[in-house]
Amino acid sequence: MDTQGTERVNGGAIETKVETADFRSPAGHEEPTKEHVGVVHLTRKNKESGTGDGIMARTAAAVTNTIKSAKDAIVGRGKSNTSN
Repeated sequence: MDTQGTERVNGGAIETKVETADFRSPAGHEEPTKEHVGVVHLTRKNKESGTGDGIMARTAAAVTNTIKSAKDAIVGRGKSNTSN
């Protein structure tokens, strides 16, 4: 496999970009097609700088709240009805 890569420091992480090829076989075609792609690997120097309890947890909480609000709106339990 012929790949080329570059590395640079991005804040508290090392960003490694690799140029490589992706082979896919579209439905109904027997021969795979070759597509040049770039893949970026992000390696954090400090484990605490990861997204552990940060971005992913906040995103999950926001999605949960949005779903609950939508469900309450459909059922008819909007904010104005919660004091009843």
